[in-house]
Amino acid sequence: MAESMQGLKRTMRCAEVSEKNIGDEVTLMGWVAKCRNKGGIVFVDLRDRSGIIQIVTESEGADPRWGSLKTESAIAVVGTVEKRGGAVNPNLRTGTIEVIPKTLRVLSEAQTPPFLIQDGIDTREDLRLRYRYLDLRRPELQRRIIFRSRTVQMIRDFLSGEGFLDIETPSLIGSTPEGARDYLVPSRVHPGSFYALPQSPQLLKQLLMCSGFDRYYQIARCFRDEDLRADRQPEFTQVDMEMSFVDQNDVIDVNTRLLAYLLREMPPVMRELGFDGDLIAGIEAASAEVNGNGIGRITWKDAMDLYGSDKPDMRFGMTITDVSETVRGCGFGVFTGALEAGGTVRGLNAKGQGDMPRKRIDRLTETAKTYGAKGLAYIAIHGDGTVKSSFSKFMGDDEMNRLIAAMNGEKGDLLLFAADRFSVVCASLGALRLELGEEMGLIDHCAFKFVWVVDFPLLEWSDEENRFMAMHHPFTMPYEEDWKRIDSDPGSVRAQAYDIVLNGTEMGGGSVRIHMDDVQEKMLEVLGFTPERASEQFGFLLTAFKYGVPPHAGLAYGLDRMIMLFSGAGSIRDVIAFPKVKDASDLMMGAPSAVDPKQLEELFLAVTGKEES
Repeated sequence: MAESMQGLKRTMRCAEVSEKNIGDEVTLMGWVAKCRNKGGIVFVDLRDRSGIIQIVTESEGADPRWGSLKTESAIAVVGTVEKRGGAVNPNLRTGTIEVIPKTLRVLSEAQTPPFLIQDGIDTREDLRLRYRYLDLRRPELQRRIIFRSRTVQMIRDFLSGEGFLDIETPSLIGSTPEGARDYLVPSRVHPGSFYALPQSPQLLKQLLMCSGFDRYYQIARCFRDEDLRADRQPEFTQVDMEMSFVDQNDVIDVNTRLLAYLLREMPPVMRELGFDGDLIAGIEAASAEVNGNGIGRITWKDAMDLYGSDKPDMRFGMTITDVSETVRGCGFGVFTGALEAGGTVRGLNAKGQGDMPRKRIDRLTETAKTYGAKGLAYIAIHGDGTVKSSFSKFMGDDEMNRLIAAMNGEKGDLLLFAADRFSVVCASLGALRLELGEEMGLIDHCAFKFVWVVDFPLLEWSDEENRFMAMHHPFTMPYEEDWKRIDSDPGSVRAQAYDIVLNGTEMGGGSVRIHMDDVQEKMLEVLGFTPERASEQFGFLLTAFKYGVPPHAGLAYGLDRMIMLFSGAGSIRDVIAFPKVKDASDLMMGAPSAVDPKQLEELFLAVTGKEES
């Protein structure tokens, strides 16, 4: 039977006890991580969020329940701290001490859990998520959730010191287009009308700038109805900020200093929480780099040209080489055909991979095809200097030698080529670069390499929509010198937009916002909005802009991604307390679920059909 804790008060957490407390009486409360009866002596590992401490008692004459405690039962222990009598445990912060108990209370006895509550378990993720409250007891997950909390506090401290105000914005707003699908909330008091859950506080934070608040931030909950992946959830958290009377450099400067501050403050916290030493060393190396030299910048065009991605992984080289001019007019129709169609020919040099088996090259070709490439051409320069190529019969020796030279090809190298539209070539070679970098051991997974990507295109063409769409959102400021081409060559207009990228992942992004009426009206026109539709969707913002809108700019970090990257987790699900799975369902709560017909009736809704499962 469960006992009350009446009359007891926890004096400290388990791992807060140290040799300084030897001889003290302490009251500890937590869960039974392990109970071992060694024939007369019982050893109990007591666990709470701080860690584990060993309780040691002789079973003879003691409370007989000590020898039969069930794991994961919640207990309270009153006892005296002593120096450990047996071998010291170097893996525990409390490894030199133990507690000799006087009193035991079983606050709640546990059933046998569906899996072991320890790190390194080989248990299906769906089972762990079904019992997430048990999974969260594991030290690894607790360490990350606590680290998340501490990091948020660091962010708040820094931004507050920089004059930012923490201001909340609504979670029930109007639906706006030009983004992912909205999650809609029906209104009971306005039948047939709906709120939307915010995909971000974008428009609201711009209105706060119109309101004169100068510098705003928010740890904001956001919602997007889109397909999931390792670093995406239907509901997620942003570190959102906006600043008035600033330009792009001001935003980049304050955020570079924020990251420098985080990198400086994180290592002591990570040591306290027991993170891997190599990971901490990587954070410290990044701290030295960022605090000493800042964070470099690369234009969107250079990122695509060199890395095939607008979120380049800077932890290793193997950059892409444009060989279009080298092969122009050659005898290989795949190359010349791509160039004649306005495309490009580019290659990767996989150093030391010249003897790669053909089957492996074929697998790389299949990878390229998944990104739209029609195939992959190659030149293998074997260690003995002989050359084997998939297209040698179409090119003369001089043409082949010029191509190898353009690629800096040497004995032992494998040269891989893609020929197609710019976007396809970048996507396929960018993916191959990452795959080869992993396979060749070029990526240091404890390194942290930041880069600012700047000068994005303002617009991108959508084949599906058959029109230009905003690459970021309709309120992004173009460069003044490019704006004159908005009618003649809209795809060439650059945006004052910027992303902060860490290890090939976009950790945050933002832009300077449009604050001029004529530019905003033209931007909406280019995106296909009639004046009537623009007024219907964004009328409140456009009206606000008639009353003295300041120049403003901002940025938002994906907090979940940030914590995932800094903590070395493989997925944002590992840094979110209660995440959802790939189909956006909550396995623990059984959401989404059917509701009582009366609730639908009150909302004037009816379910007219259900997709077959």
